[in-house]
Amino acid sequence: MKIKNIESQRIRNLPVYMFQQINARKLQLRREGKDIIDFGMGNPDRPPPTPIIEKLKEVLKDPKVHRYSVSKGIFNLRKEIANWYEKRFGVKLDPEEEVVVCIGSKEGISHLALAIFDIGDVVLVPNPTYPSHLYSVIFAGGTIYDMPLTKENNFIPDFKQPIYDRFPKPKAMIISYPNNPTTQVVDIDFFKEVVKFAKKNDLIVIHDIAYSEIYFDGYKPPSFLQVKDAKNLGIEFYSLSKTYNMPGWRVGFAVGNKYIIGALTKLKSYYDYGIFTPIQVAAICALRLDEKYIDQVRETYRKRRDVLVEGLNKIGWRVEKPKATMYIWAEIPEKFKNIGSMKFSLYLLENAEIAVSPGVGFGKYGEGYVRFALVENEQRIKQAIKNLKKIFQSSNTSR
Repeated sequence: MKIKNIESQRIRNLPVYMFQQINARKLQLRREGKDIIDFGMGNPDRPPPTPIIEKLKEVLKDPKVHRYSVSKGIFNLRKEIANWYEKRFGVKLDPEEEVVVCIGSKEGISHLALAIFDIGDVVLVPNPTYPSHLYSVIFAGGTIYDMPLTKENNFIPDFKQPIYDRFPKPKAMIISYPNNPTTQVVDIDFFKEVVKFAKKNDLIVIHDIAYSEIYFDGYKPPSFLQVKDAKNLGIEFYSLSKTYNMPGWRVGFAVGNKYIIGALTKLKSYYDYGIFTPIQVAAICALRLDEKYIDQVRETYRKRRDVLVEGLNKIGWRVEKPKATMYIWAEIPEKFKNIGSMKFSLYLLENAEIAVSPGVGFGKYGEGYVRFALVENEQRIKQAIKNLKKIFQSSNTSR
């Protein structure tokens, strides 16, 4: 065996990870002493609410909780998830058959693809999209049909497009609203269209609702499962990472159709023993928190959003305020557009000491944009605007 050729076929043919070049250069610049203001990764910078941490510390003292846990999640957490869904969305769930706890929604989405897709199955995937939506299907041997999300279609799939002219027909559709990276939001009528479309074309619907609790300006995201018959067609994934500032804890869950949940649960039983029990108990505490704690998280992101968007507009970079998520999806200014999002991101890194995510990293239809994650405090954001102002005012824009 030649060790240098050890990679399996499924990873050998993967494209170069689009953010790798940005991350490598960012690390190098920091080693050189540069103070990089990092808007690249959606990695919350604040700690979880104190009650969650205190609950974890309390449960850790119990000797019994250090044993193997349960792959599908402890029953009390699954029950609390069902309670939270009914309280938040008015959707009733059976905690035994319609809820499964995941080691973050990324793990859940990736394992779901292995659980329900066979080699050659076709899946409709938004473009641009969160990379796991795309690569989970590829790892499972599936085939991708793009659903373009563009400025022209308001970053919402156009279900009137002739996407069934090819064979085989799609088996499933992945959607995600509030959307990452575009920050677009939808109302319940959109999900009614989704259900209608899925029924007509015999599709499974997989909805990633990770940003449902990060919303602003009077908007409140609905759930796909609120629509009649939605539970017959699909499931939703949710993550505690952003809402409760718990990204490193790796807690998420999937809810909905019992057969799809059952397939994911079955696969997971062969792969893992579940999340560390004290973290699951702390997750119960999170879901029971008074709304004031979540309001504080929302207010943090709202203030950062306002400072960044207003600052960008003031220096001539036209950007709208999103109604949800922790991101800004910014169209590249006209005088930089010809170089593309990857070179523009590197240009900002080198000349403004600012890290952003190139839109093309989320798919070819993301070209022409960059994504800012609101993970720096307001003072750092103001400094970033000052840095940007210098390069925007410079007449030398050669790259």
